[in-house]
Order: sequence, then C-alpha cells, then structure tokens
Amino acid sequence: MQLIDLAWWQLALAAGLVLALAACTQLARLDIGKTMLIAAVRTVVQLSLIGLVLEALFSVAALPWIALMALVMLLMAGREVTARQKRRLTGGWAFGIGTLSMFISAFSVTVLTLVAIIGPEPWYAPQYAIPLLGMMLGNTMTGIAVGLDRLTDAVWRQRALIENRLMLGHRWQEAIGEARRDAMRSGMIPIINGMAAAGIVSLPGMMTGQILAGAAPTLAVKYQILIMFTITVGTGFGTLVAVLAASRRLFDERERLRLDRLSTPLK
Repeated sequence: MQLIDLAWWQLALAAGLVLALAACTQLARLDIGKTMLIAAVRTVVQLSLIGLVLEALFSVAALPWIALMALVMLLMAGREVTARQKRRLTGGWAFGIGTLSMFISAFSVTVLTLVAIIGPEPWYAPQYAIPLLGMMLGNTMTGIAVGLDRLTDAVWRQRALIENRLMLGHRWQEAIGEARRDAMRSGMIPIINGMAAAGIVSLPGMMTGQILAGAAPTLAVKYQILIMFTITVGTGFGTLVAVLAASRRLFDERERLRLDRLSTPLK
C-alpha cells in the first residue's frame, strides 16, 4: 500500500477545526484561545523546519552531524525540564541534573538498542537513531520533569517534618525518603499507564505511523513493543537518577535541609 500524500489544503481543513475550537473556548471565556493558536502556529513552524533539517541529515548521514542534532535535542529537552518545575533548584542545578539524567538514561538506552537489538548499518543511521532518540527524550523528559517537580514541592510543604526528623537523628536519606519515593513513582506512572493501555485503549504513534506507511501490522507491533520497553527503561532510570541527585542537592555536607537552594514559585 502506498502512503497517501497530503495536500496543503487538506492540512488547512484541519487547521480550520483548531480555529473553531479556539473560537469556542473564547465564547466560553476559558482564556486559552490565544495560547492554543500560538501553539498551533509553533507546531507548523517547528515541524516544517525539522522536516527540512531531517531531509538534509538523512541525505548526508554523517556521524558528526547526527551527534550535533542529538546534542541540540538533549539541550532543548533539558530546558523544557527546567521550565516545567514550579520550584526549581537554583544555580543551574535544575538544568544540569535534568540534562545529565537524560544523557545517562536516554542516550545509553538508545545506543544499546541501535547496536545490540535493531542493528542498522551503520548503527547511527539517522532514519533509526533520530526518531528513536526523539521518542526516548520526549518521554524521559516528562518523567524527569514530573519527578523533580513533585520532589521539590513535597520538600517545601513537608519542610517542618523533614527538619524534625533530622533533629531526631535521622539521616537525610531517611528524612526525605517518603517524598523521594513519591516523586519517583509520579515520574514513572505515565509511562506505566501508557504500557498498560497500549493496544487496548490507544494505538501508539509509531505503530500507527508504520501502518499508515504500509508496513505489516505484525511488524509494526514488534517495533512498538520494542519502543515501549526501551522508553520505559529510559524514563525509569532517568527519573531515578534525577530525583536521587536533586534530593542530595537539597542537603549540605552537614545534612542540613537547604531550602535556600530552591527558587520561588513561578507565576
């Protein structure tokens, strides 16, 4: 089956539906119509630009350019992790911990999957490496952002309890243990729910794209299972590393709670 090409007027029809929804939100006084339209414009611009970049990247298929693309994706994901936190670690620590955690988890799992499981030739073939890394970073970014946000918010709300535990002689790991575990669970719940619902409640994006492109459903299923498992591993390890590192940053070498290392809530 040949993939059906989409004309611009067909995309314009879909854009018209977005405009209609934005108008309805304005009539309902939800005050999100402008935000929705800006997001829609950003979607068109960003995806159009990345389409041009990927075409050039696929034609060259050189490791240095692929590495540069991966680095840009990582840095942008790190920025998004920082922006999604209500109370963030100061001094660039929020960005550093989020970016390093994604590098350790998403990059390592992506390379392992390309080299040991899929095995394209060369192993960094952009048709495989860039989409896989993008899915890994997108989901890992969400898990880390949720985990860090839950951790810092819980520590701020439970500061009196944590300090009382410290005064009673508890180690910092014990004093913050409950908040840390809740943060880790919160970061992993979305991807666990995604695995549980895949194929029953929803058809994941990669599987749908392959089927639309004409791939056999059984082959698309195999790739989707692989992607779901690797995304879960990357998100899980990334969340664990980020929450562990951030929780340690909230205490000094004398095991005192350092709330001054958290910024004020974003308005």
